[in-house]
Amino acid sequence: MKLTPIDQLTDEIVGKKGTPERDIFEYDLRMDIIGAMIKDARKKRNMTRTELGELLGVQKAQISKLENNTKDLRIGTIIRALEALGAKVKMSVEIEEKAHIVVA
Repeated sequence: MKLTPIDQLTDEIVGKKGTPERDIFEYDLRMDIIGAMIKDARKKRNMTRTELGELLGVQKAQISKLENNTKDLRIGTIIRALEALGAKVKMSVEIEEKAHIVVA
């Protein structure tokens, strides 16, 4: 049985890192993970979507969209939701060096 590393499969199926297709895939994956974390934290706190929505001043449907990544949301909404659930929010931004393009 031949095993293939997940990075190689992702390169073959989605596209190599740095391509628009891969960037979209990785963004959607991160948003899905954040939504799942919010949903998990809400359930651990025995809260309904309605109760979390009331804490944030939004409708239950907005919480559903947040948890299911069905709509682009502002980062502020995501952070407020996590903080309302008692989650400690840590952020990291990494800037990759890109080749400089010289236009003559």
